[in-house]
Amino acid sequence: MLDSKTIEEFGANLRGDIVQPSDDNYDEARKVYNGMIDKKPALFAYCENVADVITAVNVGRENNMLISVRGGGHNAGGLGIADDALVIDLFRIRYVRVDPKSQTVRVGGGSKWGDVDHAAFPFGLAVPAGIISTTGVAGLALGGGVGYLSRKYGLTIDNILEVDMVLADGSFVTANKDENADLYWAVRGGGGNFGIITSFLFKGNPIHTNYSGPTLWHIDKSEEILKWYREFIVKQPDDVYGFFAFLTVPGPPFPEELHGKKMCGVVWNYTGPEKDFEKAFKPVRDLKPDFEHVGPIPHPALQSMFDVFYPTGLQWYWRADFIKEINDDAVAEHVKYGNELPSPHSTMHLYPIDGAASRVSNSDTPWAYRDSKFAQVIVGVDPDPANNDAITNWTKDYYEAIHPYSAGGAYVNFMMDEGEERVKATYGDNYDRLVKIKNKYDPTNLFRVNQNIKPNGA
Repeated sequence: MLDSKTIEEFGANLRGDIVQPSDDNYDEARKVYNGMIDKKPALFAYCENVADVITAVNVGRENNMLISVRGGGHNAGGLGIADDALVIDLFRIRYVRVDPKSQTVRVGGGSKWGDVDHAAFPFGLAVPAGIISTTGVAGLALGGGVGYLSRKYGLTIDNILEVDMVLADGSFVTANKDENADLYWAVRGGGGNFGIITSFLFKGNPIHTNYSGPTLWHIDKSEEILKWYREFIVKQPDDVYGFFAFLTVPGPPFPEELHGKKMCGVVWNYTGPEKDFEKAFKPVRDLKPDFEHVGPIPHPALQSMFDVFYPTGLQWYWRADFIKEINDDAVAEHVKYGNELPSPHSTMHLYPIDGAASRVSNSDTPWAYRDSKFAQVIVGVDPDPANNDAITNWTKDYYEAIHPYSAGGAYVNFMMDEGEERVKATYGDNYDRLVKIKNKYDPTNLFRVNQNIKPNGA
């Protein structure tokens, strides 16, 4: 804990603001996307620029403070915040600059994906990201990044060309394929273990109006649809993307007769030529969906389609796995738990990570499961804390039933705080290399409020 004089000096050296527990806005400051997270940091430092980040890192290190780093605050386990920590908040370092000549997108470390989508689309460009536009760029990008463009353009980490970052000793470096190449390798999937990213340079990818949206079937058809989906999606060209889901239909814009019904479905994104869409989509329509809303949609609208259904403050409990094959026994478990969704917001998604995402080797980045076909996530979600036991128990039970059919590790952005062995399983053969880089750049484990890669001796 810092004394009042040190806090005063700290604040005087920041362009941004400091928030303490005694301040009126402290409780608002400690809120994150997952309402289940209730942490009480010692101090918040709202950084306006790189100089502020350097100052904050130095103050934290010199005073032996626990440091957490918050970008968008969307982390599943709430790892942008911690009890008694100095929270270095990047949200004010929020900008996007598109260079149409080089087809690149420069993004500030505190930006959200909606900022990127909005800025890049008028130039006919996109960066692969997730499916909720309020997600922070940094957290998602450093962990991997799966979403609608994964089969077409790879994971988000496959599109990082360069980062600027502040290291544990307070120094500022750039990392790319030619400069600090070991660090560049590590941050593309290794999370926030190695420093604080203040700027990303992404490759921009051509995008036009997508043909996208959901097709839904009543829950009693889920075995048939999941067995069809597992075969269909992996055989499609990269332009065809769709993630499978169990869900409870919310209110508008869905038809009133479907409100509150449990269903299974696939949310599609087609990026190929418009003239070929009907042919590509015919096998889906042959299955006679009970609801379909697939058509032309601008990419930013697709990226923000589910924002309204998942606002900040809901209670979340997560479990995840990588999946190489969905066999019939696994289908049976999915069907069982899909029929038992404990709340209207709870869901299970299977995100395809084949196509372009699979044409990178397991050692090219820390992401060690390029040979998997799906990133699976199970989430119990509800607005009411009184239902936390119900959503948590369903998620844990579902995970325990389906985990034996998994590849072993999980996408780090879908993980809660699940312990060191789970982190090691996620990075597989890349873990030891990550430890060596951690030893070099953060030997005292200053940056440890994350899916932590411990340096030797820490």
